[in-house]
Amino acid sequence: PLFTLRCASSGTVDVKVPLNFWCGDRVKIKDVSTTEPVYEPATGRVLCELELCGSVEVNQAVQAAQSAYQAWSRMSGMERAHIMIEAARIIENRREDIAEIEVVNNGKSITEARMDVDSARLCIEYYAGVASTLAGQHIQLPGGSFAYTRREPLGVCVGIGAWNYPFQIAAWKSAPALACGNSMVFKPSPVTPVTAVMLAEIYAKAGAPEGLFNIVQGGQETGNLLCHHPDVAKVSFTGSVPTGKKIMEMCSKGVKQVTLELGGKSPLLIFEDSDLGNAVKGALMANFLSQGQVCSNGTRVFVQRQMLPEFLEEVVRRTKDIEIGDPLLESTRMGALVSRPHLDRVLGYVEQARKEGAKVLCGGEPFVPLDPKLRGGYYMTPCVLGDCTDDMTCVKEEIFGPVMSVLSFETEEEALLRANNSALGLAAGVFTSDVKRAHRVVEHLKAGSCFINNYNITPVEVPFGGFKMSGIGRENGQVTVEHYTQMKTVFVEMGDVDSLF
Repeated sequence: PLFTLRCASSGTVDVKVPLNFWCGDRVKIKDVSTTEPVYEPATGRVLCELELCGSVEVNQAVQAAQSAYQAWSRMSGMERAHIMIEAARIIENRREDIAEIEVVNNGKSITEARMDVDSARLCIEYYAGVASTLAGQHIQLPGGSFAYTRREPLGVCVGIGAWNYPFQIAAWKSAPALACGNSMVFKPSPVTPVTAVMLAEIYAKAGAPEGLFNIVQGGQETGNLLCHHPDVAKVSFTGSVPTGKKIMEMCSKGVKQVTLELGGKSPLLIFEDSDLGNAVKGALMANFLSQGQVCSNGTRVFVQRQMLPEFLEEVVRRTKDIEIGDPLLESTRMGALVSRPHLDRVLGYVEQARKEGAKVLCGGEPFVPLDPKLRGGYYMTPCVLGDCTDDMTCVKEEIFGPVMSVLSFETEEEALLRANNSALGLAAGVFTSDVKRAHRVVEHLKAGSCFINNYNITPVEVPFGGFKMSGIGRENGQVTVEHYTQMKTVFVEMGDVDSLF
């Protein structure tokens, strides 16, 4: 069956349902006990009903993955790479199609959605290259004996995605897993379930064994079933800190490996010697990408006092100029937030900030586009908060919306102390023209991903992940191989056994 979605470029796009996928095809659940509506954020209308997976369906998907793993893990790295390169080629050919459907289900601008699809493709290409480099080590021992190590896949891995980057996260989790010889069962967020299934079909079309990459849809209950499943070797999760803690606890019962990419309340330090134009652009990129719904966002913007007036003037001017509206239009730079409850939550943070003494310098209000089709959508004006202090709720808690909190500081030492005063440590940034200061500050920032004179750049070659409560493990880069393989050591005796007995 097809479901017709609104589309700017071609009028309509036909999207297949159902949205579950295993054994090489989309699966219609026979006895559906629970469904949830899936919305289009730009209009507020219901796109389709999502069929949630229970224990029967989770078992079927895991069994399919287990079967595919037997064949896939025996392939050479070059053989796996060939299929992954073909998947990347298909993604490139379908770039616009995937991006438009991502926009309809997520609400972000088409410009950003294309970048996300590109990131997914590049990630798969990168790990296709890594697949053939997996190798062990030879160690010479006395008397001609030796040992060697083997880097072996884990088995069936589970990926649990977030709603802010649905297609990209599915690729970021599956590409290293598959390159290392694992299979995967992926659970998208029930808020944005549509495009992950497209990736599953692309892998299948590229020649992947049936059941190599499977999609199970559902919420917390489905996630619990995956984490507790005895045939699952590893869980990789992107999402909130509270959910990450629960997943870690569930996985501990089976001593499963985990990768957790959790929340952030990241600091951005702007020193008085910074290039003003670049500092402002960096602050905008650190706060307003994907309507501010980015875990690594630098939402605590610390500006050195001497530079504060001109920074605020320019950042407010540019924030007011951001084009809000239909995310499918080329001119739009800020689309809709992901859901009505989330929009209300973000607006509530702005109101709380005002009550606590912050000054709303611009934005922070519901926005109603002129197009009548969009009047039910979840829009707000991007917000800059001034006169913020470290004890305010807007500075302490992750808002996950287009809200920038600006604070002032006097000295480098003070800025570092305040920047690190958080239980989270996903990202951090510094703007300065002093190269020594830049590296000195970064050395002392307690964050896993740090930026100098830029922000929110995530090339797939570079590891991404957090310190402290922002997570465990890394996405992307070569280090990810260590998170999707296990090391086997083999001792080879070339002489007689030297026995004590």
